[in-house]
Amino acid sequence: MTDPRVTLGGVDFAGPAFTASGCAAAGRELAGFFDLTEIGGVVTKSIMLRPRSGRPTPRMVETPSGMLNSIGLQGPGIESFLENDLAWLTDHGVTAVVSIAGETVDEFAQLARILRNEPAVKAIEVNISCPNVESRGQVFACEVMSASSVIHQVRRNISSDVPIFAKLTPDVTSIAEIALACHNAGADGLSVMNTTLGMAIDPDTLRPILGGVTGGLSGPAIRPMAVRCVWQIHQVLPDVPILGMGGIANGEDALQFIAAGASAVSVGTMTFHDPSAPVRVQRELLGLLDERGFTTVADAVGIAHRGGLT
Repeated sequence: MTDPRVTLGGVDFAGPAFTASGCAAAGRELAGFFDLTEIGGVVTKSIMLRPRSGRPTPRMVETPSGMLNSIGLQGPGIESFLENDLAWLTDHGVTAVVSIAGETVDEFAQLARILRNEPAVKAIEVNISCPNVESRGQVFACEVMSASSVIHQVRRNISSDVPIFAKLTPDVTSIAEIALACHNAGADGLSVMNTTLGMAIDPDTLRPILGGVTGGLSGPAIRPMAVRCVWQIHQVLPDVPILGMGGIANGEDALQFIAAGASAVSVGTMTFHDPSAPVRVQRELLGLLDERGFTTVADAVGIAHRGGLT
């Protein structure tokens, strides 16, 4: 059987599949369906400095092969997260990748300083795909300088032993350019990709369905876009680990990401349909790699760039 272990940013993880931020809070909702220690780890919902109520309802709507969500980074704030969620993950031996989000560059830096001395944090996912109030609602990851500024400050304020992954949006002209900027600013890896912006209109009222008007499109509908983004980034940063995500429903989907250049994958929206999806996808992926003669996951990373199987 293919060795399930993967190394991301110098840190070893038990498996190549992770949860995706935002789809399972801090993981305990999924604990009743499978052993969370069997996968690579839980990527927590993005946490902010202070409690946040989120956007107005309705917040979710189904779309063809996917869904729109407009949650708005609702959460308890960092203090409650440490006391309750991170403590729970630690008590249950679950590997924690903590996703952080801020409204300003300084908020990201403050969060990094708070997490600096938390031994349970194995990696940080920096969600720069969230609104930047310093730039009139722009998204940090949409512009080279703002993306670089956030990553630079997080890198300065977090332990050098903790890898940081910049979470990127596909809603840019060149995602490879943003990826390069983040890597040069200190990112050890990249989470690719976040949801893409969309909206839906109610055919009866002819008004936007979501309370926040627009929302993030996720699910199988965005998978081809996500695979393309991983491919383009791996072309310019072949030695930088990518955590690939976007519409992964089974092992074959995950294999596409690995072949395109991802070192591991995150499973998100599919957990609403199948709460055991992360561990099932991992088992299916490892089975497919084994059938193709790969002894490690790393052996298959980016193989599509090298001509595929012969």
